[in-house]
Amino acid sequence: MSGVRVTADKDTAVAVVTLDRPARLNAIDLAMRDELVAVWRELRFDDSVRAIVLTGAGERAFCTGLDRDAEVPQPGSPYMADDPLLRVGPKANDLWKPVIAAVQGMACGGAFYLLGESEFLVADPTATFFDPHTTYGMVSAYESVLMAQRMPYGEVARMMLMGTAERMSARRAYDIGLVSELTAPGAALDTAVARAAVIAGYPSEGVQGTVRALWAAKEAALAAGFAQAPHLISLGNLPGDRQAELFSARRPEFRTR
Repeated sequence: MSGVRVTADKDTAVAVVTLDRPARLNAIDLAMRDELVAVWRELRFDDSVRAIVLTGAGERAFCTGLDRDAEVPQPGSPYMADDPLLRVGPKANDLWKPVIAAVQGMACGGAFYLLGESEFLVADPTATFFDPHTTYGMVSAYESVLMAQRMPYGEVARMMLMGTAERMSARRAYDIGLVSELTAPGAALDTAVARAAVIAGYPSEGVQGTVRALWAAKEAALAAGFAQAPHLISLGNLPGDRQAELFSARRPEFRTR
């Protein structure tokens, strides 16, 4: 596998899944998407793994969403629009082992598909969170629905509407509850692994049942939002060539709050 790296410690029963395209800021192309789906499905059957840490390679980014160069084929019917990242997360692949995200650097756009399906986030002080969709004439639909389950409404609305003009700092994310723990610089991964090792030491049936129960509390809202998402995207997205123009033309300054 070229875009995803998996290591497992049999003593602690913790696996680390690393998004491993640092030269592309760990952006997800279709091959990497397929690798992640395969990883989640393999981990369902690996009873030696009881908890999982998800992180990104390099210091600059956890993940910057869908790779801009990815070509996503679409059916001709407006009723069958395909979202390339809709099945990229652990819950979408029926994995009910706990997943802890270790975030360093940027997490934006399609990264929220992964963060939204993690149990909790541990962050380095360099972590920043933002969503560029509106800046480039796109609807933030699935990302907004997922993050609305993790953040106060006003905070997620501000993030999604401000686009690339503003980034949420790790401190602000911690203050509002998106991030559960701030670490020392460079310590997010080790901290997440330590927390995962504690959870992995508990009986797996109770842990996985708790994960499933927690997700059940959000499923109805997610299903309703996801049902609307493809129609909102179809209505609100600019044509691809206009998006590309905005992407090429704009290099806006941003503030971090």
